[in-house]
Amino acid sequence: MFWPMLAIALGFLGIAVLGVLAVRVFLEVRRLGRQVAITSERINRAAQDLERAATRLASTADVLR
Repeated sequence: MFWPMLAIALGFLGIAVLGVLAVRVFLEVRRLGRQVAITSERINRAAQDLERAATRLASTADVLR
């Protein structure tokens, strides 16, 4: 009677550990997703700034000719 109860308890413990790990992975994936979104916004802003600067530089070069 002891061994079957021990096997059931260990099985439940294993499932509980897997559940905790799944929650941790889920939270890390959400955090990583937020970081990717923030980084892509920064890249888009930098690309827009670069485009504006290149436009100004091109117009300045046209004026100097």
